[in-house]
Amino acid sequence: MPTDYMYLMKCSKGEDFEQGQLNRYGNIELGPAAGVLNYGQAVYEGTKVHRKEDGRLLLFRPEQNAMRMKFGAERMCMPSPSIDQFVDAVKQTVLANKRWVPPPGKGSLYIRPLLMGSGQILGLGAAPEYTFLVYVSPVGNYFKEGFAPLNLYVEKDFDRASRGGTGGIKSITNYAPGLKALTKAKNRGFSDVLYLDSVNRKNIEEVSSCNIFIVKGNAISTPAINGTILPGVTRRSIIEIARDHGYQVEECVIPIDELIDADEVFCTGTAVGVASIGSITYEGKRIKFKTGAQTVSQELYSTLVGIKTGLIEDKMGWIVEIE
Repeated sequence: MPTDYMYLMKCSKGEDFEQGQLNRYGNIELGPAAGVLNYGQAVYEGTKVHRKEDGRLLLFRPEQNAMRMKFGAERMCMPSPSIDQFVDAVKQTVLANKRWVPPPGKGSLYIRPLLMGSGQILGLGAAPEYTFLVYVSPVGNYFKEGFAPLNLYVEKDFDRASRGGTGGIKSITNYAPGLKALTKAKNRGFSDVLYLDSVNRKNIEEVSSCNIFIVKGNAISTPAINGTILPGVTRRSIIEIARDHGYQVEECVIPIDELIDADEVFCTGTAVGVASIGSITYEGKRIKFKTGAQTVSQELYSTLVGIKTGLIEDKMGWIVEIE
């Protein structure tokens, strides 16, 4: 949904970003030979702001997004804003669009920072100019199912990422290639796609746009960060919350066959939050998992949302209040 303002900041190759400014939300101008259009030189981030009952606006761990953008920019041969510049730009954009933040419990304001090679370059190479922009939109639930359990389909024909590639960063080039598999799965009645590793095609990696967790008793496991899996901010937060709640959390290789013994499965991400998975279909067999009240995913989700919305005391130092 178009909002009122967006933030823009530019710099040339070999230089640092300087002070940006707020502009009215609208189209941006790019030359036909812009690096982002021809060679996909761009990374993006995603975070949210929630409104408390008293009207205060709460950001969740924006410095983590800033650090991840810096890491991704380096991989894509781009300069990036400093941590402080990133967080300040997000704050300014939110305040300028304050009226678009939904009331408590009615949604959130999604924030999309985008860094791209906007300068023109015909030969393959790094663009001569870069643009950092931030825009926002009010959002509700990511999946059309709402809070209903998701049903995943294990993809065997397409890979999400390969070793040495860009699966571990939020490159814009990571997402369009997954549309084919996602469309195929949705046409068959599934919510999303679960990808396997591209080498052995037997180990769980990621859902299309979120990380995945497996629960067995008091143990929670999630695929280890190995260069092909995005280090999600929500993923990291859920790991820390789970350990604080007394669960044993392991980041490791998880063979697809281990799903048979799982009690629960859930996925995490900025857009989805914590989403319970009701079933996973693999090689024609549908494996069902525990969902609903009294589940581990619901417990962790409640704590995460409580911290994000100010209903639970933030003992982690994760919340940044915008004034």
